Amino acid sequence: MEKAFYPCKYSALVEQYAAEYDLDPLLVYSFIRTESGFDPAATSSVNARGLMQMTEETFLWMRSKLAAGEKVTFDDLYDPAVSLRYGCYYLHLCLQRYNGDVATAAAAYHSGWGTVDTLLQMEEHSADGVTLQGFPYNQMHHYVEKITACYAVYTRLYGTNQD
Repeated sequence: MEKAFYPCKYSALVEQYAAEYDLDPLLVYSFIRTESGFDPAATSSVNARGLMQMTEETFLWMRSKLAAGEKVTFDDLYDPAVSLRYGCYYLHLCLQRYNGDVATAAAAYHSGWGTVDTLLQMEEHSADGVTLQGFPYNQMHHYVEKITACYAVYTRLYGTNQD
């Protein structure tokens, strides 16, 4: 019954891009569930789009790194394959930048690298300058809690590895 609230929709695409970008598929499901509730037509109050809820600024940056020669537009994020490709790549970069720490990477996915990098320089938020121990902004704190709690449930329900 609980699995109905924690689905594994778009599994072929999730598995494909999780493998391509060295991500745990269960973490990807956690982001999709938190970001869009698995609604490919989701649009946020800041105009983030698709399953993985990417803003236009982030999309344009990701496109320059991932698909500079392709004719992919911001509107294409409503296509699950495009949203997952770009969102998984961005999540991969966040995890890579923040040494695989899910909470810090989630904060960066939500609030941007600049915000997280600034917080990492403050002793009250990071003892080591690499991972955040606290999330001082309410939205960021709530988001990180949702991602980590969701990931814990997905891991409990579906196992630690779906490779």
